[in-house]
Amino acid sequence: MTIFEALREDHGVQRDLLEQLMQTSGDSNERERLYRRLRGELRHHAAAEERALYIPMMEIDLTQEKARHSVAEHHEIDEQIEALDAIDLASPAWLTHARKLSDLVIHHLDEEEHEVFQLAGRGLEEDQKAELAEAYRREMARQRRDA
Repeated sequence: MTIFEALREDHGVQRDLLEQLMQTSGDSNERERLYRRLRGELRHHAAAEERALYIPMMEIDLTQEKARHSVAEHHEIDEQIEALDAIDLASPAWLTHARKLSDLVIHHLDEEEHEVFQLAGRGLEEDQKAELAEAYRREMARQRRDA
């Protein structure tokens, strides 16, 4: 398995959680459960992805700019999560901010899958792609365990 396949698996989880979250209403247990899970997945994924993919990409001239852009998008997502955390789950404004988070995340995932991965695929060595997948999975396991 390559780093790109490992990341796509977790992207699928994130898309699924976003879709489910957008179907919730009010201050429900389901909304709170899904949001907490999504928030954790996004944070763990960003940290693991930055270590396993973006740090190596920053060392390659071809991929450096794209890696920096993606890390900046992680920060935008973090800021939107912080804004959402400050709003009551039952507030109509919560869903508005959740939609904004969903749009940011979907844009980011699509951009990674359609642009970043192709560029990184050209810049990284074949054996490195498998090694980075293992590093990513180990870091995700650590992030989840330590949460």
